[in-house]
Amino acid sequence: MAEQDLIKIAREAVDAFNKSDWERTKAIMTPDYVYNEVGTGRRIQGPVEVVAALQGWKQAMPDVTGTVTNAFASGNTVTLQVTWEGTQTGPMEGPSGTIPASGKRQVTPSAWIFNFEGDKIKDTHHYFDMLSFFKQIGAM
Repeated sequence: MAEQDLIKIAREAVDAFNKSDWERTKAIMTPDYVYNEVGTGRRIQGPVEVVAALQGWKQAMPDVTGTVTNAFASGNTVTLQVTWEGTQTGPMEGPSGTIPASGKRQVTPSAWIFNFEGDKIKDTHHYFDMLSFFKQIGAM
């Protein structure tokens, strides 16, 4: 596929998340898709499992949205710069237990790298600063 087409699909992943369109999210993934959430240290495999993790973010911050600020492609790899913004109005499951809702807003820049197999997302690495995120929501 052309690099611009792959960028469009990567952007679609952000848009589908913003709209909580979980069927569309799964439709753009390979059956063995792997999501490496570097900020939390989680490695999740399979569209159903990945969607469950994404829904966890939406449970904690129902208004969270991503804004793509830059997109780059080379071969079968796309990198998006995404700024995530939302208010933590729900509980968040963390490595040390549940973080209660704080009502605080966070703005977290990230880099999300997509590797494609044809027109489907094969795996991603999502980089963001979890320490800054925790400070913004008052968990630290």
